[in-house]
Amino acid sequence: MLFRSDHLAEVVAQNPKRIVAMGTVPMQDIELAIREMQRCVNELGMPGLQIGSNINGRNLDDPELFPFYKEAERIGCRLIVHPWEMLGNDRLDKYFSPWLVGMPAETTLALTSMLFGGVFDTFPDLRVLFTHAGGSFPFTLGRISHGWKARPDLCNVHGVSDPRTYIGKFWVDGITHDLAALSYVIDVMGEDRVCYGTDYPFPLGDLEHGRFIEESGWSHELREKIFCDNALN
Repeated sequence: MLFRSDHLAEVVAQNPKRIVAMGTVPMQDIELAIREMQRCVNELGMPGLQIGSNINGRNLDDPELFPFYKEAERIGCRLIVHPWEMLGNDRLDKYFSPWLVGMPAETTLALTSMLFGGVFDTFPDLRVLFTHAGGSFPFTLGRISHGWKARPDLCNVHGVSDPRTYIGKFWVDGITHDLAALSYVIDVMGEDRVCYGTDYPFPLGDLEHGRFIEESGWSHELREKIFCDNALN
């Protein structure tokens, strides 16, 4: 849901445990983005922002974005990265492919760009969540880590650590539509770093609101972590 800013404080006050708003900012202008981020957090009481997976075609390791990350870290602004303008769009014109193929690939590119670009090292207290279970990252982490070892001349130009060591430094949501896949994501990312997502009301969203998790047979503690505790933390 979207609310006008003049009504936001009233809405949140009336629903303190049900509605938490996230902001959006003009990332094409970093100075304006920082100012609007400060307003969202300091004046409107938002805990964070949603940003795109690229900024006018620039990946999220672009040095021009670093002042934004620095300020987000300083004021405790959480970031949710959602894919858009998917890479390879010129070949994704059939079969709903931008959403089925492009979004997971785009999310993975955003995540690996931040990792290999040194964002997590430079801003260790920056809190970032990648939607759609982190794209294909959990499922290709072995390949990514092996590439870091096999071709450091190409992968490790910024002197980062083995990609496996960054597990725990960011979050993903649990939109997989497959219990086995979500179980693997939890195994890879850790049960404290997976948050429930809905993507509601879109066709690829969880339109039964966590039913498959409720019926998973997982412990109450794990389900509570996914449904609420990890997001609150």
